[in-house]
Amino acid sequence: MTTVENLGSASAPEPLDERIDALVGRLSTEQKAQLLTGRDFWTTWPVDEIGLRPMLMSDGPSGVRGEVWDERDPSLNLPSATALSASWDRAIAKRYGAAAAVEARRKGVDVVLGPTINLHRSPLGGRHFEAFSEDPVLTGDLAASYVAGVQENGVAATPKHYVANDYETDRFTASTEVSDRALRELYLLAFEKAVTEAHAWALMSSYNGINGVTASENDLLETPLNSEWGFDGIVVSDWTGVRSVAAAKASQDVAMPGPNPWWSEGPLLEAVRSGDVPMAAVDRKVHRILTLAARVGALEGFDAVAATPGNVEDGIAFVREAEAEGTVLVRNTGLLPLAGPDDAAAPTRIAVIGHNADQARTQGGGSATVVPSSVVSPLDGIRAAYPAATVEYAIGAVVQEGIAEFPLSTITNPGTGEPGARVAFVRDGQELYVEDRQATALFWFGGDAPTREADRLDITTTYTAQSTGTVRIGIGAAGRSRMWVDDELVLDEDVPYEGDQLGAAFLNPPARSVPVRVTEGQPVAIRIEHDVVQDETLGGVLAYQFGTEPSDDDPAVLIDAAVAAARAADVAVVVVGTNSKVESEGYDRTSLALPGHQDELVAAVVAANPRTVVVVNAGSPVEMPWRDDVAAVLLTWFGGQEYGNALADVLTGAREPGGRLPTTWPVAMADVPVLDVTPVDGRVSYDEGVHIGYRAWLRAGVTPAYPFGHGLGYTNWTIEDVTATPSVRAGGEVVVTAVATNTGDRAGKQVVQVYASRETSSVDRPVRWLVGFAPVRLDAGESTEVSVRVPARAFAHWDGAWAYEPGTVTLHVGTSVVDEVDSVEVDVS
Repeated sequence: MTTVENLGSASAPEPLDERIDALVGRLSTEQKAQLLTGRDFWTTWPVDEIGLRPMLMSDGPSGVRGEVWDERDPSLNLPSATALSASWDRAIAKRYGAAAAVEARRKGVDVVLGPTINLHRSPLGGRHFEAFSEDPVLTGDLAASYVAGVQENGVAATPKHYVANDYETDRFTASTEVSDRALRELYLLAFEKAVTEAHAWALMSSYNGINGVTASENDLLETPLNSEWGFDGIVVSDWTGVRSVAAAKASQDVAMPGPNPWWSEGPLLEAVRSGDVPMAAVDRKVHRILTLAARVGALEGFDAVAATPGNVEDGIAFVREAEAEGTVLVRNTGLLPLAGPDDAAAPTRIAVIGHNADQARTQGGGSATVVPSSVVSPLDGIRAAYPAATVEYAIGAVVQEGIAEFPLSTITNPGTGEPGARVAFVRDGQELYVEDRQATALFWFGGDAPTREADRLDITTTYTAQSTGTVRIGIGAAGRSRMWVDDELVLDEDVPYEGDQLGAAFLNPPARSVPVRVTEGQPVAIRIEHDVVQDETLGGVLAYQFGTEPSDDDPAVLIDAAVAAARAADVAVVVVGTNSKVESEGYDRTSLALPGHQDELVAAVVAANPRTVVVVNAGSPVEMPWRDDVAAVLLTWFGGQEYGNALADVLTGAREPGGRLPTTWPVAMADVPVLDVTPVDGRVSYDEGVHIGYRAWLRAGVTPAYPFGHGLGYTNWTIEDVTATPSVRAGGEVVVTAVATNTGDRAGKQVVQVYASRETSSVDRPVRWLVGFAPVRLDAGESTEVSVRVPARAFAHWDGAWAYEPGTVTLHVGTSVVDEVDSVEVDVS
């Protein structure tokens, strides 16, 4: 057995403990086969006689949900991966991973299903917000740091989704058609350091095929993952991603969730006994599963890597810091930072405008979604930052689509008299189980609720309106629902599914609502019955939402009210953004335009008050036709539960906007050189080869709104005295040095970026490609020497193996892919 392990560290491997081999030998064929599939939706099988307990897995790219996904067991809501990657900071990524591991341990989770490190090939990708960047070097470096942070705290990280899984449309069945060179130089490279440097203990295979072969059956799971990179962890499938016994012959180790129809008792055992699946392949899988168990403390007789997390900090404070570090200032005419609250020049009247200012998106939809204990909205944060100012709010434009939860303060559980709702699971008219819930967006992933046994959900609550008028009350769920308001049946519909059930239909369900006349302070009784339809592919997963749909107020009236507020204010802060119908797992985007009337809103507000800051609350690029008309633009992504406080820190200058763009932002969708995410005849063809992201923009010669790597700060910088190792050969490295100086009057951050180019080459190369970077923080007037280490591999291309074309490479040092301060030449031999 050539696999390696390390039970004492998250980094340097050491020879495998032979005791694992001995434990494998004690198991029967039936026990071994059982270990290869999940026990249920989230856990693996125990084997008491060898001291193996179940291991709990949990979604965790931007927080750790745990086994039960509801408001009674909240989770730390970290900023989106795009915010993390915008920091361009390995230390922040490592702390992010460590914070996720602390949450995991608190919730009894052994394996965090993250980070998501697929590339931003197209801005239309539905999970763009959940992935890091459009560049494999930036992605790979930050992913390795994230993995190290998780695993040094004794929890397994699971980089996903391996590989070329950069779209959602037909994601279960489509095949990515991609060249070996693009795979190696882009899509596999994004994963490589997480394995070779951080030694990830797990990895998730994707749903899609790669060149016609489903990921869970693909040779890529062996080469390069095992044979070249030395991976010794488990490959876990994406949920329901194992669809054949053939996957057991590949280097797929665990099929989730369980029971899997192909890998459960019958088909897999029969294939093993017949010799179709070699016993040696099964033993290797079991060996890796037990090794993982030893690492996370799930196997008796082995010391876990970290029985108690060692890297622990205040999670809430870290969320606030990380969001500011990832906030990108892309335009500033001098308005920012605003004078602080203790300054005589502080604004005394602030207009805060936008649906997302009050109902902010702190996370994207899908597997990255957690339920935080509380959320600080931009409106909350600005009010807290300026307690003496008059802060006037106007919605301006409706962004919400579908059902929004009832605010907890407006609903009362008729059974307890406390805020919330009573939820009963019913079968044949008899209650099986009752929950008292404090939310109206309800999800059941695991836990004690009898989701498989019930045939109906009964929900009751009392809603007390905060103002008099007409409210659209409704449900968000596919299937048959009936709703009574004050004992009058007002809704009875069988709502069809839209999209795949594990994605769109489950996490962003179709909505139905009816207008209900309400009076401020007067309660109305709401009762809902929903027929539960059992679907074994979902393994007992259930979701149900009820609340309100957006009003049909005249858009012009809303904009006029916002304009009046802006005109009377010293400064206007307009928060625009996307909604759950735009950015989510389960489907791709169809447009980069902001939903609703937000563009008209910004244009009207800035016409009324030129001192307008626009804050973009979107996880991925959007069109901004007004961007050159406003005083400042901040790209804030999905900012986590401290979003509003972090935004206030940046607005007031308490913190630097530390972000630089991890992906290119276009002027218009029509300009994007690589856009397509829709399979044709079951295939998505990556015909652009190695030219994605900024590489494609440079090749096309089209100027974006903001280039890769761009970002402004609140101080000024010089980068001088650039030098580099004059020559390099395979296995070596180039050290690029420069002197960075903060020439401004306050502390700040800069990111020194190094790109490579070749003036002449026999290989189809990008115009420029990122080879290294280093964030720098200095006080006013300080200087420091910055070193960026560039491995020789950065200059190689894939031609059946890594090949080095002799000649001169130019290294460009600057602050974005197009903002160069100096260059130096290196001889490659």
